[in-house]
Amino acid sequence: MPNLNPHIYRVGSQERYDLTEEELQDTDKFRKYIEPWLTAVFQSEHLSVLLGSGFTCGAASASGGKPLNMNKCEWQSDPKEKVDKYAEDSAIACGRGSANIEDQIRAALQLQAGFEVLGDPQASVWKAEIDKQLKCFMDAILIAEASICEAKIEKKEHGEDLLVSFLLSFASRTATRERLNLFTTNYDRLIEHGCDLAGLHVLDRFVGALSPVFRASRLNIDIHYNPPGIRGEPRYLEGVIRLYKLHGSIDWRWEEKELRRYAVPFGAPTNHPDIPKEPSGSVMIYPNPAKDVETLDYPYAELFRDFAAAVCRPNTSLVTYGYGFGDEHVNRVIKDMLTIPSTHLVIIAWDKINPDKNDKIATASRKRIIEFCRKVGKRSQISLLLGSHFGDLEFLVQNYLPKPAIDQITIRKTKLEEQRGERDMKPTGADSNEQTD
Repeated sequence: MPNLNPHIYRVGSQERYDLTEEELQDTDKFRKYIEPWLTAVFQSEHLSVLLGSGFTCGAASASGGKPLNMNKCEWQSDPKEKVDKYAEDSAIACGRGSANIEDQIRAALQLQAGFEVLGDPQASVWKAEIDKQLKCFMDAILIAEASICEAKIEKKEHGEDLLVSFLLSFASRTATRERLNLFTTNYDRLIEHGCDLAGLHVLDRFVGALSPVFRASRLNIDIHYNPPGIRGEPRYLEGVIRLYKLHGSIDWRWEEKELRRYAVPFGAPTNHPDIPKEPSGSVMIYPNPAKDVETLDYPYAELFRDFAAAVCRPNTSLVTYGYGFGDEHVNRVIKDMLTIPSTHLVIIAWDKINPDKNDKIATASRKRIIEFCRKVGKRSQISLLLGSHFGDLEFLVQNYLPKPAIDQITIRKTKLEEQRGERDMKPTGADSNEQTD
């Protein structure tokens, strides 16, 4: 499988690794294979979605906003060269290519912990360094959110429509089916913002109205309603999802031995009163420093148990979008999932590769995905939609993702036309996304 071919797709028995830009102009040619396949995948008994940073970048671009900058920070204290060297080596070891601010923070946290063990006064110096860089990182997240909120009205509305359509394509399952499990490694609140726009009800592990607290207990709470005139037969409410933020969130705080979620508005100003000036001891927006510690410590242990429990079971489909397979602890769970024959993985990723210019960042992301597929094998259990055509949020929503199956009017219209003989065959377009129970 060529790593540097700009566009790759494999769905069912259809696969192409040598697509040209000219061929991709005929979108309908590929849509008739991809859209029905994704429609079938989305109706699996258990459906989960994993969204990475590419999702935020795509939505920000479509809305006229600015994607989050993950570039490296500049330390002011010694041994800053060794910290950056360690971060660079760790990034290369896991196949991410060059280090970013997350790798630097992990390295700095380990250094600070070492100084604390030794009783070295440098521990307080590096705590201040980490606080400063984390505050800058949080500000960058809020600025990226604000750029979406403050975009020009036409672009903003267009981006919001795409965001809502994207989420509804996954979330609009028949209520009697298991709820969509939506996992993300992002720290921003774009998903929550999209759910508010779409009117989706979000279930997570937080309990409470004024100051929600994270709970470790798994009660499988759901939302039901009683139809008028019917008692004792509650029905599942449509448009309910379960959300898990695997690496934390910008509005999570560790206070008094409890994890709380604060009501920080989407795109809030950087001086918002609920944004702490010294975040390293309270804000839960970064994976812990040591390798795989996030799968051991609270609350990461509970979140990753939820991830494994959701995907590692029969008749499960997992769709990844914008996730570059750079987190080994996440990849390990996906590998375990694929040991179950009835599971399926769909990888959708945007990476604009130009083989002539040798785009190193895109190449690193593509190589990680290809290498993951090669090691796992399970060819029949993995579908691929890679490249700037298939991974573009607008192209994906408008051409390849199933229309939200909650649209009962379209379903009834399709059935009536079939009964009247007005449709010789079902099209592969939006009207064909009939929801079956």
